[in-house]
Amino acid sequence: MHRRPQRRFISTLAAAAAAALFVACVTVGRDFPAKQVAKLHIGTTTQAQVRGLFGTPWRTGVEDGQRTWTYGHYHYALLGNTQTRDLVVRFDEHDVVASYTFNSTNPDDAPR
Repeated sequence: MHRRPQRRFISTLAAAAAAALFVACVTVGRDFPAKQVAKLHIGTTTQAQVRGLFGTPWRTGVEDGQRTWTYGHYHYALLGNTQTRDLVVRFDEHDVVASYTFNSTNPDDAPR
C-alpha cells in the first residue's frame, strides 16, 4: 500500500524534471545596444566614448598586445531560438579604437 504514493511522487518528479529540461534556457553576459556599433570609428573613437556607448565591458583582456573589451549577450535555449551577439573592441596604445568585431544571430542587428 505504501508503494503507490511513492511511485506517484517519483513519476511526478521525473515528469517535472523532463519538462524543465525542455524549456531550459541559459543567458550569459550582459545585453548592450547593438545599434550603437555604427558609432564606432577606427582611429577616432576613444575608450571613454566606447564606455559611454556600451557601458562597462563584460570581459576585458589582451589580444596581440592590444587591450580588448568584450560586450556579449548569449541566450541559449534548448527549444526555441538561440540568440547571440558579441562585440570585441581592440584599443591602440593611445586608448583609441584600433579595430572591432561585431557578430549577431539577429540580422536586424547589422550596423548600417
